[in-house]
Amino acid sequence: MALDAVFLRAVTDELRPQITGLRIEKVFQPSRDRIILLLRGNVRLLLCASADAPRIQFAGRGEDNPSVPPMFCMLLRKHLTGGKIASLEQPSLERLIRLEIDAFDEFGRAGKRTLILEAIPRRANLVLLDADGRILDSLRRVDTEQSPERPILPGLFYHEPAPQNRKPFTDETETAFFERLSAADREWPVDRFLLQQYFGLSPLLARELTFRACGETDVSLSALDSDAARRLWDAFTTLADAVRNSDFTPYLFTRDGQPFDFSCVPVVQYGLTADAVRCADFSAPLTAFYEERDRKERARVRGAALTKAVTTARDRLRRKLRLQEQDFADAQNRDRWRVYGDLITANLYRMERGAASLTCENFHDPDNAQITVPLDPLLTPQQNAAKYYKRYARARNAEQALREQMELARRDVEYLESVLEELSKSESEQDFLDIRHELRESGFLRGTGAEQSRQSVPGKGSHGGNGTGKGKNGAKTPSRRVRKESKGVSRPREYRTTSGLRVLVGRNNRQNDALTKNAERNDYWFHTQKIHGSHVILCAEGRMPSDTDLQEAASLAAWWSQARDGDKVPVDYTPVRYVRKPNGARPGMVIYTTYRTMYVKPVEAQK
Repeated sequence: MALDAVFLRAVTDELRPQITGLRIEKVFQPSRDRIILLLRGNVRLLLCASADAPRIQFAGRGEDNPSVPPMFCMLLRKHLTGGKIASLEQPSLERLIRLEIDAFDEFGRAGKRTLILEAIPRRANLVLLDADGRILDSLRRVDTEQSPERPILPGLFYHEPAPQNRKPFTDETETAFFERLSAADREWPVDRFLLQQYFGLSPLLARELTFRACGETDVSLSALDSDAARRLWDAFTTLADAVRNSDFTPYLFTRDGQPFDFSCVPVVQYGLTADAVRCADFSAPLTAFYEERDRKERARVRGAALTKAVTTARDRLRRKLRLQEQDFADAQNRDRWRVYGDLITANLYRMERGAASLTCENFHDPDNAQITVPLDPLLTPQQNAAKYYKRYARARNAEQALREQMELARRDVEYLESVLEELSKSESEQDFLDIRHELRESGFLRGTGAEQSRQSVPGKGSHGGNGTGKGKNGAKTPSRRVRKESKGVSRPREYRTTSGLRVLVGRNNRQNDALTKNAERNDYWFHTQKIHGSHVILCAEGRMPSDTDLQEAASLAAWWSQARDGDKVPVDYTPVRYVRKPNGARPGMVIYTTYRTMYVKPVEAQK
């Protein structure tokens, strides 16, 4: 959800006594939309004007700042550094924050500055005003073409956003409420009626009032009887009283441990589908919610960039493989070049220079059929014969090299397909970092290695399309600049079978290698048959796994594969002692020769 006016009121009420009177020691702008005021006592106040997450709160850990501060940051440093926060106010129930600051100009004269946060989604902004209310500058300048009624440009007087044509819900009376209710379109949902008529309510609060009155959130006004209308008014006045009295409590709502919403009043509409976590302050749920969302967005962007890079490399290899296959097909038909050369040599006495073709009997044919040999008119008959003999020799010599190159290209394509499958299942930023590092080691991203490399030929039951990380002639491709990777290492996914045995699932090819290498000889290894997926290890813990254990582990292997949506997926399994990795093979490639196959339905077990 976006930060609504009621939650903004709760945050403002909490921040006001803690920051009033504190001196601004430093100003930072770690990203385009985020300003951090470092206050005395190492208090970090965040003002965020991003389009989808505008807010004010105490900031958590420090962030990296750009080496060259943006111009707006420099302006804020000039006018605000050394000043004291005089007040923090929110006009009515507007999503607007006024930070009044007692500051000093460059000559040391006392003055007033106002920093305004317009926390309006899609139109969020930060505006700095002088003592007369003129705009010194803003994070986003708005010219007259963008907003003829309300431009935001240096030198103009600042005007707050135009008031809404709705009544603040905290000012409503009982009589007026029921008059509005009876006059509204009966086909409207109740929450839409509340949002259309009253200012200060968010969609979450409107649904909550509907749920408290009717027991569900999707109810039309036509289904609202007199008792439900009375319950709606009671819930409405309870919320209005809480806002007027600043009776707020910070809540964070999570599903499966992941935050998905927050509120400053109790919310019952989620029922048992969510956990309500009561927080110590109002900055805590904002930090948890937006940091998790920002982390997912960074992971999505990083994953999209990696997916594009891997897809491009795979498609390039596929095109290269098609050309190699065409050359290989030509090499298979090389005998005709030798025949052409023999026929030209045998008929030199009857050929003239400048001829475009030679028609003669083909003595290589049992029937001595007539054949037409194409000639280059610019060459002598002897040179035409030499050209065909040379072409024959080149095709003969190229056949073996092409066969090896096509094998390498097919395995590289298969390897990149497995990486794309890993990317589609990645869940965290660390997962993407691990895959990026793997691709660099394998030479598919700039940093280490060339695009192709030698590798061993897999035997029966081999998995993966992998090879070494070296380039042509074993050389490594230098990189001008390589970004330092995170030192963190993600852990494999861990599950438990019904009997309590651990099941480990690799997140990427490097982790697949580590799982197999570090597993006990009597542990069991699982992988979908001829289908890209994760390596799965069933930890036997010194005993023989039951059929149920084996089936549950196989179901996990099917779940974490390309065949997740299948019904009966073939999964090979064998003790780890029968699994080995060829020397110099790419990450994730193994060979196994003793195995069984089980057909299972993909199911994710309990973690």
